[in-house]
Amino acid sequence: MITAVAIDDEPLALKVIETFCEQLDGIQLEKTFSNLTNAKKYINKFPVDVIFLDIEMPNINGIDFYASLTKPVKVIFTTAYDEYAVEGFNLNATDYLLKPFSLERFTEAVSRVQKSLELEQAHENANPLLSIRADYKLHRIPIQDILYLEAMDDYVKIHIQDKKSLVTRSTMKGILEKLPKAQFARIHKSYIVPLHNIKSIASQEVDLGYTKLPIGNSYKQNLEPLN
Repeated sequence: MITAVAIDDEPLALKVIETFCEQLDGIQLEKTFSNLTNAKKYINKFPVDVIFLDIEMPNINGIDFYASLTKPVKVIFTTAYDEYAVEGFNLNATDYLLKPFSLERFTEAVSRVQKSLELEQAHENANPLLSIRADYKLHRIPIQDILYLEAMDDYVKIHIQDKKSLVTRSTMKGILEKLPKAQFARIHKSYIVPLHNIKSIASQEVDLGYTKLPIGNSYKQNLEPLN
């Protein structure tokens, strides 16, 4: 089941999306919003697969709003203006609905979301990925390429093999929940490491071969399976 939210400052536009979703199987419209601040709070707190997002919004347009999101989520832009199409697709929009759109066209957009989610799931099952937002883009990092993760206040820095590190807005707890539990462990308030990369464990540090990182006293039990 696709979980969705709709954001538009026009009540009628939200009603159209709500009515169309009710007529389709496989999609659940959880919430509608006319306020971007409230929408962002909800998206950051609850699971959302796709946003139906109007572009012409008060204070900040939908494209800038979507670019500001740190949580990976798909978007279908809805607007009465076609001049934003290229910019929308540059942000990896799944689709772009020009108002007024029909149920048939809406169904096509939802189908694209479903196919995209299925492809991602199949790929992740074969090649696990960590999906994060950084530098206003969605990044999918192969799990096996992660060297270690480092806390930086309200952000997490992801060190990646043979690539530039990425910094994403997240807590260490939040990022750890996205990683395979059997493959990663938090060894310090500031570090998460891939267990398969650990070469040796001393009383106060782990050796990953390419770097040594400290072990926090309260996190030593996370390494017990390796001892």
